Amino acid sequence: MGAGRGVPLAQLALLTLLALPGTGAVTVEHLLFQAEFYQRMAQSQQESGQFIQGFEEDEMFYVDLEKKETIWRLPDFGKFASFDAQFALGNMAINKNNLDILIKDTNHTQAQNVPPEVTVFPEDPVELGEPNVLICFVDKFSPPVLSVTWLKNGQEVTGGVFETDFYPRQDNAFRKFSYLPFIPRQDEFYDCRVQHAGLAQPFLKHWEPQVPTPVPETTETLVCALGLAVGLIGIVAGTILIIKGMKMNAARNPRGPL
Repeated sequence: MGAGRGVPLAQLALLTLLALPGTGAVTVEHLLFQAEFYQRMAQSQQESGQFIQGFEEDEMFYVDLEKKETIWRLPDFGKFASFDAQFALGNMAINKNNLDILIKDTNHTQAQNVPPEVTVFPEDPVELGEPNVLICFVDKFSPPVLSVTWLKNGQEVTGGVFETDFYPRQDNAFRKFSYLPFIPRQDEFYDCRVQHAGLAQPFLKHWEPQVPTPVPETTETLVCALGLAVGLIGIVAGTILIIKGMKMNAARNPRGPL
């Protein structure tokens, strides 16, 4: 994906943030957001869109535009709440129509490609042989067209990976998470490969277990011997100083005859 391939500026059709204000005129205690967009690639003319709702910075659900159904982030949410996917599909139709109008009005102006920031970290403290999850956090990028691939020891991982949707930021950029379950081993390493129009070439973020190297037994023995020697020297030196101090004190304060 080269740096010159982007989507027209007008194709990010809609991004909505709804604030639930507190008692004050400025204070915002909680944030309920609805984010939706429709876009078209300039060269391939491939179209895509997204509709999600969330609370604070967490996704509650998204609408699968192909299956035409609501997918809850936590399935239990769907037991006491509902959302009609047809509402999202109707919005997508409006966004698509608005997109065609905006493309013409802007004379096919290309979007500004903002490259992502990439961070890789484990979900839990790393212990060799203990199951864990690697997280690739891709942040501050635009437009929301991006590919994330995991590599293990240089080879592409083909299964077990979970990705989130594109989450909106308040600066109109986006963020995305990719999760890779794994078992840390000393001789294995991982890379998160990210492709985006803002990058001249795919970006690799490297990660490998950082486990303290055990101290060799000979080194431990040497350290213990040195510690014992220093302790004995301290005892001898202390004893000598005490004896000298007692002699000096006796010389300064000689006892007379009784």
